[in-house]
Amino acid sequence: MADISGNGYGNAREEVVMVNLKDEVEHQQEMEDIHNPRPLKKQDSLLSVSVPFLQKLIAEFLGTYFLVFTGCASVVVNMQNDNVVTLPGIAIVWGLTIMVLIYSLGHISGAHINPAVTIAFASCGRFPLKQVPAYVISQVIGSTLAAATLRLLFGLDHDVCSGKHDVFIGSSPVGSDLQAFTMEFIVTFYLMFIISGVATDNRAVSIFISSYVVKFDGLY
Repeated sequence: MADISGNGYGNAREEVVMVNLKDEVEHQQEMEDIHNPRPLKKQDSLLSVSVPFLQKLIAEFLGTYFLVFTGCASVVVNMQNDNVVTLPGIAIVWGLTIMVLIYSLGHISGAHINPAVTIAFASCGRFPLKQVPAYVISQVIGSTLAAATLRLLFGLDHDVCSGKHDVFIGSSPVGSDLQAFTMEFIVTFYLMFIISGVATDNRAVSIFISSYVVKFDGLY
């Protein structure tokens, strides 16, 4: 009886070990499939590549359209209604719009919504260079249509076509051209520096999360 029970216990241990090894092999295979996906079949390659890329272009088009429309609309409303929105309000509108677009479109196209961001990502090797022209075209078309929509909604179309030059609604440089160029250069560099440092480096996200967890745990 002792020998039988002993053999049964040994077989059970062997089965447990075999199950654990099988699970480990399956887990390793899943990780390899994630990091090294298998090439698609030729008959499925056209559909699987073109449809997601088309979705990205549509997302960039819509994102740029809504960004320009919402941000510039706040400027138009502010100037046509005695600064009712105020400069801090305009800044908040732009910031909240970008945040909403990143959350809603970031998982589709990356939410570049700016040709400068697309070119910067491509120069850093974080974005395919061959997709840059299509992204930029989508962004330019979206911003152009947004500006045209604002002209129609706020009744600027007839005044512009009539030859008047004082119907521009927006911000314009106050100082010299050199001052405006320098300011735009510094602000754009600041913007791209933050985007490239945060969005293209996974360490920035992990450090933020770890520091947040440490601070949160310290409260208890």
